[in-house]
Amino acid sequence: MRKNQIREIWATGRAAVNGWLSVPSPYVAEIMSHQGWDGLTIDLQHGPVDVPEAIRMMQAMAAGNAVPIVRVPWNEPSAIMRVLDAGAYGIICPMINTPEDAERFVGACRYPPDGYRSNGAYRGVIYGGADYLDHANEEILTFAMIETREGVANLAEIARTPGLNAIYIGPTDLAFSHGYPPKHDNFDGPVADLIAQIRETAHAAGIRAGIHATRTDYSAQMISDGFDLVTPTSDVRMLTGAAPNVLSALKAE
Repeated sequence: MRKNQIREIWATGRAAVNGWLSVPSPYVAEIMSHQGWDGLTIDLQHGPVDVPEAIRMMQAMAAGNAVPIVRVPWNEPSAIMRVLDAGAYGIICPMINTPEDAERFVGACRYPPDGYRSNGAYRGVIYGGADYLDHANEEILTFAMIETREGVANLAEIARTPGLNAIYIGPTDLAFSHGYPPKHDNFDGPVADLIAQIRETAHAAGIRAGIHATRTDYSAQMISDGFDLVTPTSDVRMLTGAAPNVLSALKAE
């Protein structure tokens, strides 16, 4: 089976840099897959991408080297299994609040006896290889999003879920749920303290920690602080960030 590059990066002690895809376009996904990202996450939760489009995006990404990851819209087994069968090598699942949530999530990503995933990886076998069924449980990554008070309160138990590989922090909902303005890139303050607590708890349980960001300087700081995966930007943010600079330079009076 094709190796999961993010696992190999982690094995060397390095952090992975993950891109984010919100535009429902195979062409954009193909372009992004050739830019050097370690992983690329297709977002099915917030944005216009649906499962059929995500499948076409993963097909387009196959020519590049980025690990295909999908953030599913919810902890719902059929959506998880559909994108895994289509070739996703990692799943980010939102709103994991209890150990039971985490167990249900991981179970949908693992074949028996480790879980209850149904056999039928029609494209997983094409992308991963003929021995996909033998090694999928070892290669596919599971990320539980921690982004609520309840999730933080139960984090130590969640992090001990067999088969869970990593925690992924949703900083805006994390802030929102604790009574703070929902913002990314918390360099300091109470949300930054929560983020550090989540990272340390994940590592204490022997699993990895990832975080969503919007700035490269913050992402670099998170890597320096010990995060194992950072998402510094997205396709939409790059478009909306670069276009105004071009226009302001050309339209300056």
